[in-house]
Amino acid sequence: MAGRLLTDKASAARLRMIIEAGVELGGVELLGFALEHAVTEADGLGGMVHVRGPGGRGLLMMASSGIVRTVAQDWEEIAVDGDTAPARAVTGGASVWMSALGGQSLPEASVDQRGTGGGTNRAGQGGTDGGARHGGRGPDSPLGHHPHAAAPWSPPSALPAGSGLLAVPLLTPDGVVGALSVLTVGEGQPTPQQRSAVETLAAWAALRLREPSMDWGRADLRRSGKEPPVTRLQEALEAIKVGSWEWDLATGELLWDESTLAILGMAGQSTNQRFDTWSGLVHPDDLPWLLVEVEQAIRNERVSGVEYRIRRPDGTTRWVSSRGRVLPGEGGRPGRMVGTVWDTTESRIARDSVSRALRHMSDAFFAVDGEWRITFLNMEAERLIGASHELLGQDLWDAFAEIGIDAVGLGLHASYQRAVDRGTPVSFVVRWPVNRRQYQMRLVPVPDGLMVYATDVTEMRSREAESVAAERVTADRNARITALAGALAEALTVQDVVNAAAERIMAPFGASGLVVHLIEGETLHVTGQVGYPETFFRDFEGKPVGDIAPLDEVHRTRTAAFIDSVEEYVERYPRMAGRPAEARKSSWAFLPLVVSGRSVGCCVVSFTEPRRLGGEEKALLITLSGLMAQAIERARLFDAEHMRAQELQRGLLPSELPTLCAVSTAARYVPANEGIEVGGDWYDVIPLSGARVALVIGDVMGHGLAEAATMGRLRTAVHTLADLEFPPSELLTRLNQVVNDLGDDFYATCLYAVYDPVTCTCRFGSAGHPPPAVVYPDGTTEFLAHRPDPPLGTARPPFETTEAVLPEGSLLVLYTDGLIESVTRDIDRGMLHLTKALSIAAAAAREDDAAGSALGLERLCDDVLAELLPGTQLMDDAALLVARTSAIPADSIASWTLPDGPIAASEARHHVRDQLEGWELDDLAMTAELLVSELVGNAVRYGKRPIALRLLRAEGLICEVSDGSLSTPRIRNAAETDEGGRGLQLVAALAHRWGARYTATGKCIWTEQPVT
Repeated sequence: MAGRLLTDKASAARLRMIIEAGVELGGVELLGFALEHAVTEADGLGGMVHVRGPGGRGLLMMASSGIVRTVAQDWEEIAVDGDTAPARAVTGGASVWMSALGGQSLPEASVDQRGTGGGTNRAGQGGTDGGARHGGRGPDSPLGHHPHAAAPWSPPSALPAGSGLLAVPLLTPDGVVGALSVLTVGEGQPTPQQRSAVETLAAWAALRLREPSMDWGRADLRRSGKEPPVTRLQEALEAIKVGSWEWDLATGELLWDESTLAILGMAGQSTNQRFDTWSGLVHPDDLPWLLVEVEQAIRNERVSGVEYRIRRPDGTTRWVSSRGRVLPGEGGRPGRMVGTVWDTTESRIARDSVSRALRHMSDAFFAVDGEWRITFLNMEAERLIGASHELLGQDLWDAFAEIGIDAVGLGLHASYQRAVDRGTPVSFVVRWPVNRRQYQMRLVPVPDGLMVYATDVTEMRSREAESVAAERVTADRNARITALAGALAEALTVQDVVNAAAERIMAPFGASGLVVHLIEGETLHVTGQVGYPETFFRDFEGKPVGDIAPLDEVHRTRTAAFIDSVEEYVERYPRMAGRPAEARKSSWAFLPLVVSGRSVGCCVVSFTEPRRLGGEEKALLITLSGLMAQAIERARLFDAEHMRAQELQRGLLPSELPTLCAVSTAARYVPANEGIEVGGDWYDVIPLSGARVALVIGDVMGHGLAEAATMGRLRTAVHTLADLEFPPSELLTRLNQVVNDLGDDFYATCLYAVYDPVTCTCRFGSAGHPPPAVVYPDGTTEFLAHRPDPPLGTARPPFETTEAVLPEGSLLVLYTDGLIESVTRDIDRGMLHLTKALSIAAAAAREDDAAGSALGLERLCDDVLAELLPGTQLMDDAALLVARTSAIPADSIASWTLPDGPIAASEARHHVRDQLEGWELDDLAMTAELLVSELVGNAVRYGKRPIALRLLRAEGLICEVSDGSLSTPRIRNAAETDEGGRGLQLVAALAHRWGARYTATGKCIWTEQPVT
């Protein structure tokens, strides 16, 4: 099938309806029907159908739509091998579209810009009553003469700007028999949907024309250049039951083919006839005007298209349509006419039956031509217009004026003119002055004028007016319920519910106050209020509900109470007589909040002035209170769950960060605001030996209690492994094993960094976590280059370690992906955004530090969050940890290399005593000498050279003894008879903290004493 599959379901359904409607059509009627709908589907200006002619004469036009006579006569016959779009479609066997820019040649002519409404229809077939014979415009009248049509378009030798021609071949299984063409609007090609629709209609028409016994021309004959025994034109004309004729104007000789003879009832007679023979067949009533039409066509050398009656030799009368055009003879004078003829009796009968149905229809119906002359009206229209004489052929506006109708004042003239000018139907309601009834006027433009339908809608409009008020009330109630239900569905907290209800209940009802009381047990709680003095509810909070009479009544009966005035309130609740004046209210609606059969509270809607609510209003308020009760119950559950989740989250994260000399820190955690489940983001700051500090941040993938528990396990594991002084790579290796032991469904990212204030170096490792950012003292911001290993749970050790030097005063920034990544921002853009935010926030923090403010890092965290998470809906948690680095001064560090042997302990005690005296820490000297002596003695006895001693003055006094051995000491419980084994017990008893760690050359045993 030539047409492509339509993608638009509505268009496909419309084409199916068109094809079903034309299932009974044949011949030229079929071609005209397909053409008209093709023009409509393509939103075109007009169109035409060509069929192959005999003996290489070219392509002959068989039907046109929307194109006036001057176009039709120049396109009656076109060359098959020419450059026109129809010729290319026939020779190429495929659709062709050519625009003005493509150089498509178009004869000088006029095209009716109203589309399918213009030109002759079905090869010039006339109107219902014979056109010109009844005072209207005849079937040959070009639409360009229509006084109310759009200005005709007269192109030059090529297509005008803003137009094109789409030609589709008429394909049959045996070959191409012709082309269907549509003149399109716009320089751009027709849309695929429009093109597909035209191709579908062309293919359907072509297959309908083909009879099983016909041979439309085979591909092998076309390739060989030979013609089939019967010419293509004759085959085409036989297939569509159209005859052809030729008239020699000089001799009066007529040449009719067999189809013409059959149509005229002269089958089997000679094909050579005289003009008198034809005129003798024409019905006497039609012959006079028909001869005038023929004479004018010859004189003006134009195409003639007419419909008339014939009397066959057997006495039967038939309707036929004929088209013909004049061909020049010698000296350029008219020499002969050639044309086609076909039987239209059946279509004429169908049109006459439609006319009879219109004549007796209950609605008024009349039609006018292009000059506003009445060409048809039914009996109801005659009564409506009410003229006293024959109306056919009379000017419409004269007929209106005769019965006293001001067409201009009523807007009839403007509406009718608008329908004609736009070419689209117009509908409006008007009160008819003659009988004072209301009519709905529907104006439908047609090719030759306008059709008017007038339906009496007086009773219907009355019924509509009566039901408008009820419908408005119902619609208003439904709209309010829908609006409040939508707002309550989005409310998360109880206060959100109160705010949503106040916004959508108070204004529509004219209320001035709304309060929601929740009842727990027998205790009253004011959950939220709008429109009351702040002090009014102080006496309500925490009181038994029985002390507040109206609330107690509604709570126990679960029935709404409506009080219209202060007098009614005082009469009903005398013990509460002073409350209306305090609240400055004069009427109330007490609405119970009932959930699952139990009362949970009461909603009070109040009014400043006395107010008597109607039945609809009361029903609506009760319905809305039910929605509020459900929403409040959900919100209370949400509030409780949210509070528990927040408590759990706070318990899993550090309550406060430690104060250290190596770094100053600040952190922020922002939970996702979708749902109430806790997240898996965490951070920590862990003091290490030697004044070093561990900075850690991680993210367990997912949300929920399981993920939160995993996060707690990992944070505890990191603390334990950090206390064992594992380096970053070893710590991540052991942490990866912890995650693997949790199961296959747990994954986490982690970044572990160790900062040493003695060397100002930072060593870190990453398991699938974004790299840390550094803001240097000069304001430069960068990310520390590091290729992260896979997340914990999927990684295969070893993990890589990166080392960087951080000048004193640098900012080390650790974060989770929730800070930089979202549905609208990828991670690369987020990291770039973070660097810009850090640069600006760090500059502001430096100003705070210069001013002596202690809030520099806290403000930096807030500024970064405000820039990266500006009140957006977070789909993931976000954590931020910022550390400003410090360095231990050189005069607070002392180190010595000790000799091998027992003398090492003595020298160590001497160094300690002298250094502490210089640091003015003499009160620590005795304990420090004892600790160092024990540690050096252990190193001499069990360790390897070299042995070194280092003292650090930081948060406390740190003594470190290192040697080349990798074996670490351990405390053992010595028996009473043992001579040794009590040294480390002594160290543990005297030191505030002590421990051991591995170094690049061995191990280090350290102790820490507090400095008072």
